[in-house]
Amino acid sequence: MEHEKLWTKEFILDTLVNFLIYIIYYMLMVIIASEAIKTLNASMSEAGLASGIFILGTLLARMVAGHSIELYGRKFMLYAGIIFYLATTLLYFFVDSLSMLYIVRCLNGIGYGIASTATSTIVSSIIPVMRRGEGINYYALSMSLAAAIGPFLGMLMQHTMTFNYIIDFCVAMLVVCLVAIVALKVPEMELSAEKKAELKKFSISNFLEPKVTSISIVAFIMGISYSSVLSFLATYAQELGLIGAGTVFFLVYALTITLARPVAGVMFDRKGEDFVMYPTYACLAIGLLLLSVTTQSWTLLLAGVFVGLGYGTFMSNGQAICVKLVTEYRIGVAVSTYFIALDLGLGVGPYALGAFKDGIGFEGIYAACGVAALLCAGLYYLLYARKRDAALVVEMKLETEAE
Repeated sequence: MEHEKLWTKEFILDTLVNFLIYIIYYMLMVIIASEAIKTLNASMSEAGLASGIFILGTLLARMVAGHSIELYGRKFMLYAGIIFYLATTLLYFFVDSLSMLYIVRCLNGIGYGIASTATSTIVSSIIPVMRRGEGINYYALSMSLAAAIGPFLGMLMQHTMTFNYIIDFCVAMLVVCLVAIVALKVPEMELSAEKKAELKKFSISNFLEPKVTSISIVAFIMGISYSSVLSFLATYAQELGLIGAGTVFFLVYALTITLARPVAGVMFDRKGEDFVMYPTYACLAIGLLLLSVTTQSWTLLLAGVFVGLGYGTFMSNGQAICVKLVTEYRIGVAVSTYFIALDLGLGVGPYALGAFKDGIGFEGIYAACGVAALLCAGLYYLLYARKRDAALVVEMKLETEAE
């Protein structure tokens, strides 16, 4: 049936725009610290701040963008996000001090946060309801492929051309995004005056969706666990003398997600979220525990497979759960809340975990994060699955009584 079609022009264009947004994010994230050291004589901690302050901008943007998307229009906010992302990317040409770099990075994070929240909200509204898990998993491949291609491109270009040429490339990709948006037809919510008034009110629920609190708490801890891989793997691999395997790790991770996500999405729709979610916690735990004991290249790469099956599959299916839990006009706030939790976990994790490095080493950090991933399964049951099942029992009881 036509209304069940997934691969529409809108789905493809929105996924393409999201892919380019994330390519730019990962390209600049991996090279900005070394660029700050090389051209601005930054210390290691100052260079690290140049990377981390971007996440601060992203979090601020997501908090505001969630309800603004439905209030002012999904396509309008996507335009606004991409244009602001483009304008702040152009500002890199004028950076001549560390303080200027921090300002540009924070503003750039705001543009990225608005644009990426808009694409995620739009895709949730154009996927057929009965294929939502499958569709969001295909869409999420744009993020995982960008996570593999972006860092590779960034490091390759840094070795072969100047930083200004890299910014030229990023600007060109954002211009492509603007052209794609012109051709993108976005289903907009027709909000009643009452709904608009509700969204305009200054209340916590207009920035953070209460209905997705449970899955967002789990996402926060999963983000912290995965941050150990993002932040420390390169140094850990070097320490172990496995630099080659460490370089290939994220390619294995991305390939695993590419193969697993479409299958996980179909299973989500057919078997329910529990069938997919519980294995994600187990797989991430296995991957992290493997990292804690690895001494050879093959075990490091096998860990990449399990981390991909774990965190990579959790991320997209967690979003699908959020969309399931809310009415359509709250999708923007729900998606925003979920990614705020994930981003916060990824941002807080390196600082929190790094404090234990001298005491327990990388092996201890990965072992602890593996245990935390297992605990997420218990949290998921206690905070989400148990309450959902109890609500279903009450609903069925009321229906029986009504008959």
